[in-house]
Amino acid sequence: MRVTGLGHAGLFIETAAGTVLCDPWVNPAFFGSWFPFPDNTDLDWAHYGHAADYLYVSHLHRDHFDPENLRRNVRKDITVLLPDFATHELERELAALGFTDFLRTQNGTAVERDGLRMMITALTGPGDGPIGDSALSLDDGETVLLNQNDAHPLSIPAIREFGEVDAYFVQFSGAIWYPMVYRLPHTAKQEFAARKRQGQFDRALTYIDAVQATHVFPNAGPPCFLDEELFDVNGTGLDGESIFVDQQQFLAQLAQARPAVSAHLLLPGTVVEPKDTSCDPHHRYSDKEIERIFVNKTEYLRDFSRRQQPTLAAERASRVPAMAPERLLSELKDWWEPLMARADRICDGVGGPVRLNVDDTAIVIDFPAREVRRWDDERCRYTLSTAGDLVATNVTRREVDWSNSLLLSLRFTASRVGPYNEFLYVFFKCLSMERIEYVENYYDSCGDEGEDIELDGWRIQRRCPHLRADLSRFGQIEGDELTCTLHGWRYDLTDGRCLTADGFDIRAAPITGGTD
Repeated sequence: MRVTGLGHAGLFIETAAGTVLCDPWVNPAFFGSWFPFPDNTDLDWAHYGHAADYLYVSHLHRDHFDPENLRRNVRKDITVLLPDFATHELERELAALGFTDFLRTQNGTAVERDGLRMMITALTGPGDGPIGDSALSLDDGETVLLNQNDAHPLSIPAIREFGEVDAYFVQFSGAIWYPMVYRLPHTAKQEFAARKRQGQFDRALTYIDAVQATHVFPNAGPPCFLDEELFDVNGTGLDGESIFVDQQQFLAQLAQARPAVSAHLLLPGTVVEPKDTSCDPHHRYSDKEIERIFVNKTEYLRDFSRRQQPTLAAERASRVPAMAPERLLSELKDWWEPLMARADRICDGVGGPVRLNVDDTAIVIDFPAREVRRWDDERCRYTLSTAGDLVATNVTRREVDWSNSLLLSLRFTASRVGPYNEFLYVFFKCLSMERIEYVENYYDSCGDEGEDIELDGWRIQRRCPHLRADLSRFGQIEGDELTCTLHGWRYDLTDGRCLTADGFDIRAAPITGGTD
């Protein structure tokens, strides 16, 4: 097996039994905000797109699903490996680009084609990417590879049953807008960003410990930001207020925490052969060029930004001009109110009005009343503010997932009173009846199974109330506080209260002496 890094989560995996192209992303995503880091625009994308036997797109986030690259550079008779998602949106999007040959997999079930065993683990909860994320396992008879990218599968033992992993590609960096977009005191933003970075590392470390791979490759990040208005969120920010740890920073931290782990730098064009004992990467960059990328990062990104100015200008020109306030309100009412009428779980979970400032127009999404209307000077727990052309573009295109466009663009600001409310962001990624129906049914089917575990002197329910992670594996207790390291959700064990969001309390009690 021979693996070429293509940047971000992109991989070109060559085996004697077939070649797989994974998540080939090169064009900027999310309103021109995200670019791959380092620059991968000079790779021979047509070669990779025509030499591969299989195409694997892990999910619909635009830093994995790049329709322009797929349209221009990937042959349309390639066999597409489809995750077993709850909706058929990924298949529809790929079919619209001209792809016709789909291998529809079943979640966690291996299939074999000409000596190449393949398995896709599909995640389908409301918090999993754009209502769906996935990981790919491959076995060519000699080498087992696990490409986890952004997916956070809950059962690593089930994945390891596919085979002991030789090459493990794992997400390690930030991929969210928090806390950068929030209106917070600078010291608070620094503290929250530091916690987020540590949470990202702890989650990656938990997976590395569980997978026990021979070789580890930090992958699927970070992005970089080349538009001047976003430039300061690159890396860890000007003063520690951002979350986008780079490959070298992660490898240094991992070497301290787990010195025995064999971990390697993977860059665009880097080639590795995981079966080799040393698995030394073959970079297309000299040591001096790699030093410039990471040590002189600001200079490197400034040069990259200058080269991409025409691309950024073209993206800005493609946006729809801002709508008149009355038209915008009418469009949102006609679109969102029928969805809210069906979304009882989501609306009850949000539990109050949310203010959306579009340029100078203040709109309220009144979840209890299932209504979109003008703001009436009432107090709103959440306020989101953004530009009119971004909203008009999403409205005109009927963008069903605003996390996959506006929110991940970081081109908005936010403030809130109280803890994070996941239901609000679930609503913004479910702006179609298909998605609303699925998520509402998902919430209806989920419940506490009643099973408890003992952890560090506490008896707690096994499943995290957030997305049902197994707390015997992902739970960490410090004092009276429990953290689920899968997504960083925190609970006060003295009263079971969720410290991250309302409505997700946990069952917990201290273990006392004696027998029950």
